[in-house]
Amino acid sequence: MPDAAQEPPSQSTEAELIAVRRDKLARLRELGVDPFGQSFETTHTPAGLRESFEEGLQVRVAGRITGLRDMGRSAFFHIADVLGAIQGFIAVKKLPEDQLEVFRCLDRGDWIGIEGETFITRTGEPTVKVEKFTVLSKSLRPMPDKWHGVADRELKYRKRHLDLMSNEASAAIFVTRSRMVAEMRNFFHEHGYLEVETPMLQSVAGGAAARPFETHHNALGMPLTLRIAPELFLKRLLVGGFTKVFELNRNFRNEGISRRHNPEFTMLEAYQAFADFEIMAELVESLVCHLAETFCGGLRIEHKDEEGEVVRTINLERPWKRANYHDLVKGAAGDDFFDITPEQRRARCDELGVQISEEMEDYEVIQQVFEKKVEEHRFDPCFVTRVPSELIPLAKVTPGGKTVEVYELIINGQEISPGYSELNDPDVQRERLEHQAGGEEEQLVDYDFIETLEHGMPPAGGIGIGIDRLIMMLTGAPTIRDVVLFPLLKKKE
Repeated sequence: MPDAAQEPPSQSTEAELIAVRRDKLARLRELGVDPFGQSFETTHTPAGLRESFEEGLQVRVAGRITGLRDMGRSAFFHIADVLGAIQGFIAVKKLPEDQLEVFRCLDRGDWIGIEGETFITRTGEPTVKVEKFTVLSKSLRPMPDKWHGVADRELKYRKRHLDLMSNEASAAIFVTRSRMVAEMRNFFHEHGYLEVETPMLQSVAGGAAARPFETHHNALGMPLTLRIAPELFLKRLLVGGFTKVFELNRNFRNEGISRRHNPEFTMLEAYQAFADFEIMAELVESLVCHLAETFCGGLRIEHKDEEGEVVRTINLERPWKRANYHDLVKGAAGDDFFDITPEQRRARCDELGVQISEEMEDYEVIQQVFEKKVEEHRFDPCFVTRVPSELIPLAKVTPGGKTVEVYELIINGQEISPGYSELNDPDVQRERLEHQAGGEEEQLVDYDFIETLEHGMPPAGGIGIGIDRLIMMLTGAPTIRDVVLFPLLKKKE
Protein backbone atom coordinates (compact mmCIF):
# COMPACT_ATOMS: atom_id res chain seq x y z
CA MET A 1 0.00 0.00 0.00
CA PRO A 2 1.78 3.23 -1.08
CA ASP A 3 1.87 6.33 1.09
CA ALA A 4 -1.55 7.91 0.71
CA ALA A 5 0.09 11.32 0.87
CA GLN A 6 2.36 10.52 -2.08
CA GLU A 7 0.21 8.40 -4.38
CA PRO A 8 -0.81 10.01 -7.69
CA PRO A 9 -4.29 11.46 -8.01
CA SER A 10 -6.78 8.63 -8.21
CA GLN A 11 -8.66 8.22 -11.48
CA SER A 12 -11.39 6.34 -9.66
CA THR A 13 -14.75 7.97 -9.19
CA GLU A 14 -15.99 8.69 -5.70
CA ALA A 15 -18.60 5.94 -6.15
CA GLU A 16 -15.86 3.43 -6.97
CA LEU A 17 -13.79 4.48 -3.95
CA ILE A 18 -16.84 4.15 -1.70
CA ALA A 19 -17.53 0.68 -3.14
CA VAL A 20 -13.98 -0.44 -2.25
CA ARG A 21 -14.42 0.83 1.30
CA ARG A 22 -17.75 -0.92 1.63
CA ASP A 23 -16.08 -4.15 0.55
CA LYS A 24 -13.56 -3.63 3.35
CA LEU A 25 -16.42 -2.91 5.75
CA ALA A 26 -18.00 -6.25 4.84
CA ARG A 27 -14.65 -8.03 5.22
CA LEU A 28 -14.17 -6.60 8.73
CA ARG A 29 -17.54 -8.00 9.72
CA GLU A 30 -16.61 -11.39 8.25
CA LEU A 31 -13.50 -11.30 10.44
CA GLY A 32 -15.66 -10.68 13.51
CA VAL A 33 -14.53 -7.07 13.89
CA ASP A 34 -17.10 -4.37 14.72
CA PRO A 35 -16.33 -1.67 12.11
CA PHE A 36 -17.85 0.99 14.33
CA GLY A 37 -16.15 -0.05 17.56
CA GLN A 38 -16.71 0.42 21.24
CA SER A 39 -15.20 2.73 23.85
CA PHE A 40 -11.42 2.93 24.02
CA GLU A 41 -9.67 4.21 27.13
CA THR A 42 -6.73 6.47 26.31
CA THR A 43 -3.72 7.70 28.28
CA HIS A 44 -2.95 10.59 25.92
CA THR A 45 -4.30 12.55 22.99
CA PRO A 46 -2.10 12.52 19.88
CA ALA A 47 -1.06 16.15 20.43
CA GLY A 48 -0.69 15.71 24.20
CA LEU A 49 1.63 12.73 23.73
CA ARG A 50 3.75 14.63 21.23
CA GLU A 51 4.04 17.67 23.48
CA SER A 52 5.12 15.67 26.56
CA PHE A 53 6.93 12.91 24.70
CA GLU A 54 9.25 10.51 26.50
CA GLU A 55 10.74 7.29 25.21
CA GLY A 56 9.80 4.00 26.80
CA LEU A 57 6.25 4.91 27.86
CA GLN A 58 3.35 2.46 27.53
CA VAL A 59 0.54 4.46 25.96
CA ARG A 60 -2.97 4.13 24.56
CA VAL A 61 -3.88 6.73 21.93
CA ALA A 62 -6.82 7.10 19.57
CA GLY A 63 -7.29 9.16 16.42
CA ARG A 64 -8.11 9.28 12.73
CA ILE A 65 -5.59 7.82 10.28
CA THR A 66 -4.42 10.81 8.24
CA GLY A 67 -1.44 9.19 6.50
CA LEU A 68 -0.52 5.54 5.87
CA ARG A 69 2.75 4.24 4.38
CA ASP A 70 3.09 0.45 3.99
CA MET A 71 6.70 -0.59 3.38
CA GLY A 72 5.99 -4.32 3.12
CA ARG A 73 7.53 -5.64 6.33
CA SER A 74 6.49 -2.60 8.34
CA ALA A 75 4.16 0.38 8.12
CA PHE A 76 4.16 3.94 9.40
CA PHE A 77 1.00 5.97 9.83
CA HIS A 78 -0.25 9.08 11.57
CA ILE A 79 -3.30 9.30 13.78
CA ALA A 80 -4.75 12.69 14.62
CA ASP A 81 -7.60 14.69 16.03
CA VAL A 82 -8.29 18.41 15.75
CA LEU A 83 -5.49 19.20 18.22
CA GLY A 84 -2.64 17.37 16.46
CA ALA A 85 -1.07 14.08 15.37
CA ILE A 86 1.37 11.36 16.43
CA GLN A 87 3.15 8.74 14.33
CA GLY A 88 2.59 5.04 14.76
CA PHE A 89 4.82 2.16 13.62
CA ILE A 90 3.68 -1.42 13.15
CA ALA A 91 5.68 -4.51 12.20
CA VAL A 92 3.25 -5.79 9.59
CA LYS A 93 4.98 -9.13 8.97
CA LYS A 94 4.85 -9.96 12.67
CA LEU A 95 1.08 -9.59 12.83
CA PRO A 96 -1.02 -12.76 13.21
CA GLU A 97 -2.85 -13.59 9.97
CA ASP A 98 -6.24 -12.43 11.26
CA GLN A 99 -4.79 -9.11 12.47
CA LEU A 100 -2.94 -8.65 9.18
CA GLU A 101 -6.24 -8.96 7.31
CA VAL A 102 -7.81 -6.39 9.60
CA PHE A 103 -4.87 -4.04 9.01
CA ARG A 104 -5.29 -4.41 5.24
CA CYS A 105 -8.85 -3.12 5.62
CA LEU A 106 -7.69 0.22 7.06
CA ASP A 107 -7.75 3.45 5.04
CA ARG A 108 -7.03 7.13 5.53
CA GLY A 109 -10.00 8.52 7.41
CA ASP A 110 -10.56 5.49 9.66
CA TRP A 111 -10.50 5.94 13.44
CA ILE A 112 -8.35 3.50 15.41
CA GLY A 113 -6.98 3.05 18.90
CA ILE A 114 -3.38 1.95 19.36
CA GLU A 115 -1.45 0.51 22.30
CA GLY A 116 2.33 0.32 22.51
CA GLU A 117 5.66 1.77 23.63
CA THR A 118 7.05 5.14 22.61
CA PHE A 119 10.36 5.55 20.81
CA ILE A 120 12.12 8.00 18.50
CA THR A 121 12.93 6.96 14.95
CA ARG A 122 16.31 7.41 13.29
CA THR A 123 14.96 10.58 11.68
CA GLY A 124 13.99 11.96 15.11
CA GLU A 125 10.22 11.45 14.84
CA PRO A 126 8.31 10.72 18.09
CA THR A 127 6.53 7.42 17.43
CA VAL A 128 4.46 4.68 19.06
CA LYS A 129 5.57 1.09 18.34
CA VAL A 130 2.15 -0.53 18.06
CA GLU A 131 1.62 -3.79 19.92
CA LYS A 132 -2.15 -3.82 19.43
CA PHE A 133 -4.68 -1.79 17.46
CA THR A 134 -8.46 -1.52 17.62
CA VAL A 135 -10.82 -0.43 14.83
CA LEU A 136 -13.05 2.32 16.19
CA SER A 137 -14.86 3.58 13.09
CA LYS A 138 -14.58 2.69 9.41
CA SER A 139 -14.75 5.70 7.10
CA LEU A 140 -16.95 4.90 4.09
CA ARG A 141 -16.03 8.02 2.13
CA PRO A 142 -12.48 9.09 1.16
CA MET A 143 -10.80 12.00 2.93
CA PRO A 144 -10.05 15.15 0.94
CA ASP A 145 -6.71 15.20 -0.86
CA LYS A 146 -3.93 15.57 1.72
CA TRP A 147 -2.07 18.38 -0.04
CA HIS A 148 -4.94 20.44 -1.41
CA GLY A 149 -7.60 19.79 1.21
CA VAL A 150 -10.96 21.42 0.52
CA ALA A 151 -10.13 23.99 -2.18
CA ASP A 152 -13.74 24.99 -2.86
CA ARG A 153 -14.60 27.73 -0.32
CA GLU A 154 -18.32 27.03 -0.39
CA LEU A 155 -17.71 23.33 0.22
CA LYS A 156 -15.38 24.28 3.08
CA TYR A 157 -18.20 26.17 4.81
CA ARG A 158 -20.99 23.71 3.95
CA LYS A 159 -19.01 20.64 5.03
CA ARG A 160 -16.86 21.91 7.85
CA HIS A 161 -15.95 18.38 8.92
CA LEU A 162 -14.01 17.93 5.67
CA ASP A 163 -12.26 21.26 6.16
CA LEU A 164 -11.26 20.39 9.73
CA MET A 165 -9.88 16.95 8.86
CA SER A 166 -7.82 18.20 5.91
CA ASN A 167 -6.80 21.77 6.77
CA GLU A 168 -4.55 22.15 9.80
CA ALA A 169 -4.64 25.97 9.61
CA SER A 170 -8.43 26.04 9.66
CA ALA A 171 -8.59 23.56 12.55
CA ALA A 172 -6.03 25.66 14.45
CA ILE A 173 -8.26 28.75 14.17
CA PHE A 174 -11.17 26.96 15.82
CA VAL A 175 -9.00 25.45 18.54
CA THR A 176 -7.62 28.94 19.21
CA ARG A 177 -11.13 30.39 19.22
CA SER A 178 -12.25 27.88 21.84
CA ARG A 179 -9.28 28.66 24.06
CA MET A 180 -9.68 32.41 23.61
CA VAL A 181 -13.34 32.27 24.63
CA ALA A 182 -12.41 30.25 27.72
CA GLU A 183 -9.73 32.83 28.56
CA MET A 184 -12.25 35.68 28.16
CA ARG A 185 -14.45 34.01 30.74
CA ASN A 186 -11.46 33.63 33.05
CA PHE A 187 -10.58 37.30 32.55
CA PHE A 188 -14.02 38.51 33.60
CA HIS A 189 -14.22 36.07 36.50
CA GLU A 190 -10.84 37.30 37.75
CA HIS A 191 -12.16 40.88 37.56
CA GLY A 192 -15.07 39.99 39.82
CA TYR A 193 -17.81 39.59 37.21
CA LEU A 194 -20.60 37.02 37.49
CA GLU A 195 -21.67 35.18 34.35
CA VAL A 196 -25.41 34.93 33.69
CA GLU A 197 -27.82 33.76 31.01
CA THR A 198 -30.73 35.88 29.80
CA PRO A 199 -33.58 34.98 27.42
CA MET A 200 -33.01 34.44 23.72
CA LEU A 201 -36.77 34.39 23.11
CA GLN A 202 -38.15 37.85 23.84
CA SER A 203 -41.51 39.54 23.48
CA VAL A 204 -39.86 42.86 22.50
CA ALA A 205 -36.58 42.91 20.56
CA GLY A 206 -34.58 45.57 22.41
CA GLY A 207 -31.06 46.67 23.16
CA ALA A 208 -30.14 47.54 19.56
CA ALA A 209 -31.63 48.87 16.35
CA ALA A 210 -31.87 45.79 14.17
CA ARG A 211 -34.47 43.67 12.40
CA PRO A 212 -35.28 40.58 14.47
CA PHE A 213 -36.19 37.04 13.50
CA GLU A 214 -39.85 36.50 14.39
CA THR A 215 -41.51 33.36 15.69
CA HIS A 216 -44.64 32.28 17.57
CA HIS A 217 -45.15 30.38 20.82
CA ASN A 218 -48.13 28.08 20.28
CA ALA A 219 -48.93 27.20 23.90
CA LEU A 220 -48.98 30.85 25.02
CA GLY A 221 -50.45 32.07 21.74
CA MET A 222 -48.01 34.97 21.51
CA PRO A 223 -45.48 36.31 19.00
CA LEU A 224 -41.83 36.27 20.04
CA THR A 225 -38.51 37.31 18.54
CA LEU A 226 -35.00 35.94 18.78
CA ARG A 227 -32.98 38.47 20.69
CA ILE A 228 -30.92 41.07 18.89
CA ALA A 229 -29.03 41.95 22.10
CA PRO A 230 -29.13 40.94 25.81
CA GLU A 231 -28.65 44.53 27.03
CA LEU A 232 -32.05 45.29 28.56
CA PHE A 233 -32.14 42.09 30.60
CA LEU A 234 -28.59 42.58 31.85
CA LYS A 235 -29.52 46.09 33.01
CA ARG A 236 -32.46 44.61 34.89
CA LEU A 237 -29.86 42.64 36.83
CA LEU A 238 -28.05 45.88 37.73
CA VAL A 239 -31.35 47.13 39.15
CA GLY A 240 -31.68 43.84 41.03
CA GLY A 241 -28.30 44.22 42.73
CA PHE A 242 -25.72 42.62 40.47
CA THR A 243 -22.83 45.10 40.28
CA LYS A 244 -20.56 43.25 37.84
CA VAL A 245 -22.25 40.97 35.33
CA PHE A 246 -21.50 39.53 31.90
CA GLU A 247 -23.05 37.21 29.33
CA LEU A 248 -21.35 35.44 26.44
CA ASN A 249 -23.88 34.04 24.03
CA ARG A 250 -25.67 34.28 20.67
CA ASN A 251 -27.52 37.17 19.11
CA PHE A 252 -29.67 37.00 15.97
CA ARG A 253 -30.31 39.73 13.41
CA ASN A 254 -32.42 39.25 10.31
CA GLU A 255 -30.22 41.35 8.09
CA GLY A 256 -27.61 41.05 5.35
CA ILE A 257 -24.77 38.55 5.08
CA SER A 258 -21.23 39.68 4.25
CA ARG A 259 -17.64 38.86 5.10
CA ARG A 260 -18.24 40.70 8.39
CA HIS A 261 -21.84 39.69 9.11
CA ASN A 262 -23.56 36.41 9.94
CA PRO A 263 -27.22 36.47 11.04
CA GLU A 264 -26.31 34.41 14.11
CA PHE A 265 -23.25 35.73 15.94
CA THR A 266 -21.52 35.58 19.31
CA MET A 267 -21.47 38.63 21.56
CA LEU A 268 -20.06 39.31 25.00
CA GLU A 269 -21.80 42.04 26.98
CA ALA A 270 -20.64 43.21 30.40
CA TYR A 271 -21.92 45.83 32.84
CA GLN A 272 -20.19 47.33 35.85
CA ALA A 273 -22.02 49.48 38.39
CA PHE A 274 -20.41 52.79 39.36
CA ALA A 275 -18.22 52.79 36.21
CA ASP A 276 -18.33 54.80 32.97
CA PHE A 277 -17.30 54.33 29.36
CA GLU A 278 -13.67 55.31 30.06
CA ILE A 279 -13.31 52.58 32.70
CA MET A 280 -14.86 50.07 30.30
CA ALA A 281 -12.51 51.16 27.50
CA GLU A 282 -9.56 50.42 29.75
CA LEU A 283 -11.04 47.00 30.53
CA VAL A 284 -11.44 46.12 26.85
CA GLU A 285 -7.97 47.34 25.99
CA SER A 286 -6.52 45.15 28.75
CA LEU A 287 -8.54 42.12 27.61
CA VAL A 288 -7.59 42.32 23.93
CA CYS A 289 -3.90 42.85 24.71
CA HIS A 290 -3.99 39.94 27.16
CA LEU A 291 -5.46 37.67 24.48
CA ALA A 292 -2.90 38.79 21.90
CA GLU A 293 0.03 38.20 24.23
CA THR A 294 -1.35 34.83 25.36
CA PHE A 295 -2.31 33.38 21.98
CA CYS A 296 -0.58 35.45 19.27
CA GLY A 297 2.91 35.81 20.71
CA GLY A 298 2.77 39.59 21.11
CA LEU A 299 0.97 42.80 20.26
CA ARG A 300 1.71 42.86 16.52
CA ILE A 301 -0.74 40.77 14.55
CA GLU A 302 0.20 39.80 11.00
CA HIS A 303 -2.52 39.27 8.42
CA LYS A 304 -1.44 37.22 5.40
CA ASP A 305 -2.88 36.47 2.00
CA GLU A 306 -3.48 32.96 0.64
CA GLU A 307 0.15 32.77 -0.53
CA GLY A 308 1.39 33.50 2.98
CA GLU A 309 2.57 37.03 2.22
CA VAL A 310 2.01 39.62 4.96
CA VAL A 311 -0.52 42.19 3.73
CA ARG A 312 -1.06 44.06 6.99
CA THR A 313 0.36 44.23 10.51
CA ILE A 314 -1.98 45.44 13.25
CA ASN A 315 -0.21 47.17 16.12
CA LEU A 316 -1.97 46.66 19.49
CA GLU A 317 0.70 48.38 21.59
CA ARG A 318 -0.77 50.56 24.32
CA PRO A 319 -2.04 53.19 24.86
CA TRP A 320 -4.62 53.00 22.09
CA LYS A 321 -5.62 56.10 20.18
CA ARG A 322 -8.71 58.16 21.11
CA ALA A 323 -10.36 60.29 18.40
CA ASN A 324 -13.45 62.49 18.12
CA TYR A 325 -16.17 61.23 15.76
CA HIS A 326 -16.71 64.64 14.13
CA ASP A 327 -12.98 65.20 13.62
CA LEU A 328 -12.64 61.82 11.90
CA VAL A 329 -15.59 62.49 9.60
CA LYS A 330 -14.25 65.94 8.70
CA GLY A 331 -10.86 64.41 7.92
CA ALA A 332 -12.54 62.09 5.41
CA ALA A 333 -15.29 64.35 4.00
CA GLY A 334 -13.90 67.89 4.33
CA ASP A 335 -13.51 70.43 7.13
CA ASP A 336 -16.77 72.10 6.10
CA PHE A 337 -18.84 68.90 6.18
CA PHE A 338 -20.81 69.88 9.30
CA ASP A 339 -21.23 73.51 8.17
CA ILE A 340 -22.97 72.79 4.88
CA THR A 341 -26.67 71.93 4.55
CA PRO A 342 -28.04 68.36 4.70
CA GLU A 343 -28.71 68.55 0.97
CA GLN A 344 -25.11 69.56 0.32
CA ARG A 345 -23.94 66.68 2.53
CA ARG A 346 -25.89 64.29 0.33
CA ALA A 347 -24.24 65.78 -2.73
CA ARG A 348 -20.84 65.39 -1.05
CA CYS A 349 -21.59 61.70 -0.55
CA ASP A 350 -21.94 61.34 -4.33
CA GLU A 351 -18.53 62.97 -4.75
CA LEU A 352 -17.04 60.62 -2.16
CA GLY A 353 -18.63 57.53 -3.68
CA VAL A 354 -20.66 56.82 -0.55
CA GLN A 355 -24.03 55.23 -1.29
CA ILE A 356 -27.01 56.62 0.60
CA SER A 357 -30.77 56.26 0.26
CA GLU A 358 -33.60 58.79 0.15
CA GLU A 359 -35.04 57.43 3.41
CA MET A 360 -31.91 58.17 5.46
CA GLU A 361 -32.04 60.96 7.98
CA ASP A 362 -29.14 63.40 8.10
CA TYR A 363 -27.39 61.68 11.02
CA GLU A 364 -27.63 58.38 9.13
CA VAL A 365 -26.01 59.98 6.10
CA ILE A 366 -23.14 61.17 8.29
CA GLN A 367 -22.83 57.72 9.83
CA GLN A 368 -22.64 56.17 6.37
CA VAL A 369 -19.69 58.45 5.58
CA PHE A 370 -18.07 57.43 8.85
CA GLU A 371 -18.47 53.72 8.16
CA LYS A 372 -17.28 53.79 4.55
CA LYS A 373 -14.57 56.45 4.70
CA VAL A 374 -13.27 56.19 8.25
CA GLU A 375 -14.06 52.86 9.87
CA GLU A 376 -13.18 50.63 6.91
CA HIS A 377 -9.77 52.31 6.51
CA ARG A 378 -8.51 52.11 10.11
CA PHE A 379 -6.71 48.97 11.19
CA ASP A 380 -4.79 49.83 14.36
CA PRO A 381 -7.00 50.27 17.45
CA CYS A 382 -8.91 53.53 17.77
CA PHE A 383 -11.53 54.47 20.36
CA VAL A 384 -13.96 56.79 18.56
CA THR A 385 -15.65 59.12 21.09
CA ARG A 386 -18.18 61.95 21.12
CA VAL A 387 -20.62 59.99 18.96
CA PRO A 388 -23.93 61.68 17.96
CA SER A 389 -26.71 61.02 20.49
CA GLU A 390 -29.16 59.95 17.76
CA LEU A 391 -27.09 56.84 17.07
CA ILE A 392 -27.13 55.43 20.60
CA PRO A 393 -30.33 55.92 22.61
CA LEU A 394 -29.17 53.81 25.58
CA ALA A 395 -26.13 55.92 26.57
CA LYS A 396 -25.78 59.01 28.74
CA VAL A 397 -25.63 62.35 26.98
CA THR A 398 -22.46 64.40 27.34
CA PRO A 399 -22.85 67.84 28.89
CA GLY A 400 -24.18 69.98 26.06
CA GLY A 401 -26.54 67.30 24.79
CA LYS A 402 -25.36 66.63 21.22
CA THR A 403 -23.12 63.62 21.79
CA VAL A 404 -23.14 60.64 24.13
CA GLU A 405 -20.58 59.21 26.55
CA VAL A 406 -19.50 56.25 24.47
CA TYR A 407 -16.59 54.75 22.65
CA GLU A 408 -16.69 52.73 19.47
CA LEU A 409 -13.56 50.60 19.20
CA ILE A 410 -12.36 50.12 15.61
CA ILE A 411 -9.71 47.54 14.78
CA ASN A 412 -9.05 45.90 11.43
CA GLY A 413 -11.46 48.15 9.57
CA GLN A 414 -14.53 47.24 11.61
CA GLU A 415 -16.19 47.92 14.95
CA ILE A 416 -15.03 45.38 17.51
CA SER A 417 -16.63 46.82 20.64
CA PRO A 418 -18.96 49.64 21.68
CA GLY A 419 -18.92 50.89 25.27
CA TYR A 420 -21.26 53.30 27.07
CA SER A 421 -21.82 55.26 30.19
CA GLU A 422 -25.26 53.73 30.56
CA LEU A 423 -28.38 55.89 30.63
CA ASN A 424 -30.19 55.25 33.93
CA ASP A 425 -32.76 58.08 33.95
CA PRO A 426 -36.08 56.30 33.20
CA ASP A 427 -37.84 59.43 31.90
CA VAL A 428 -35.08 60.29 29.45
CA GLN A 429 -34.83 56.63 28.44
CA ARG A 430 -38.57 56.48 27.68
CA GLU A 431 -38.37 59.63 25.56
CA ARG A 432 -35.39 58.44 23.54
CA LEU A 433 -36.73 54.93 22.90
CA GLU A 434 -40.09 56.32 21.80
CA HIS A 435 -38.33 58.73 19.45
CA GLN A 436 -36.29 55.85 18.00
CA ALA A 437 -39.48 53.76 17.56
CA GLY A 438 -40.89 56.42 15.24
CA GLY A 439 -44.59 55.82 15.93
CA GLU A 440 -44.31 52.06 16.54
CA GLU A 441 -43.85 52.29 20.29
CA GLU A 442 -46.21 49.42 21.08
CA GLN A 443 -44.10 46.97 19.09
CA LEU A 444 -40.62 48.41 19.61
CA VAL A 445 -40.42 49.93 23.11
CA ASP A 446 -39.94 47.66 26.11
CA TYR A 447 -42.06 49.53 28.67
CA ASP A 448 -41.40 46.83 31.25
CA PHE A 449 -37.73 47.82 31.05
CA ILE A 450 -38.66 51.48 31.60
CA GLU A 451 -40.62 50.45 34.70
CA THR A 452 -37.61 48.47 35.90
CA LEU A 453 -35.42 51.59 35.62
CA GLU A 454 -37.89 53.43 37.83
CA HIS A 455 -36.78 51.16 40.68
CA GLY A 456 -33.32 52.68 40.37
CA MET A 457 -30.35 51.53 38.27
CA PRO A 458 -26.94 52.61 39.55
CA PRO A 459 -24.67 54.57 37.23
CA ALA A 460 -22.80 51.99 35.20
CA GLY A 461 -20.47 51.34 32.30
CA GLY A 462 -21.31 48.73 29.70
CA ILE A 463 -19.54 47.06 26.81
CA GLY A 464 -20.27 44.74 23.93
CA ILE A 465 -17.57 42.72 22.20
CA GLY A 466 -18.21 41.07 18.84
CA ILE A 467 -16.43 37.76 19.46
CA ASP A 468 -16.41 36.64 15.82
CA ARG A 469 -14.84 39.91 14.64
CA LEU A 470 -12.33 39.87 17.49
CA ILE A 471 -11.25 36.34 16.57
CA MET A 472 -10.96 37.43 12.91
CA MET A 473 -8.62 40.23 13.91
CA LEU A 474 -6.47 38.11 16.24
CA THR A 475 -6.13 35.12 13.88
CA GLY A 476 -5.89 37.02 10.60
CA ALA A 477 -8.97 35.29 9.16
CA PRO A 478 -10.28 37.17 6.09
CA THR A 479 -14.01 36.52 6.62
CA ILE A 480 -16.40 35.80 9.45
CA ARG A 481 -17.12 32.43 7.84
CA ASP A 482 -13.56 31.36 8.65
CA VAL A 483 -14.16 31.77 12.41
CA VAL A 484 -17.77 30.51 12.65
CA LEU A 485 -17.89 26.73 12.53
CA PHE A 486 -21.21 26.53 10.69
CA PRO A 487 -22.03 29.87 9.01
CA LEU A 488 -25.48 30.34 7.53
CA LEU A 489 -25.48 29.65 3.79
CA LYS A 490 -28.15 29.83 1.14
CA LYS A 491 -29.77 26.46 0.63
CA LYS A 492 -28.44 24.62 -2.42
CA GLU A 493 -30.92 24.24 -5.27
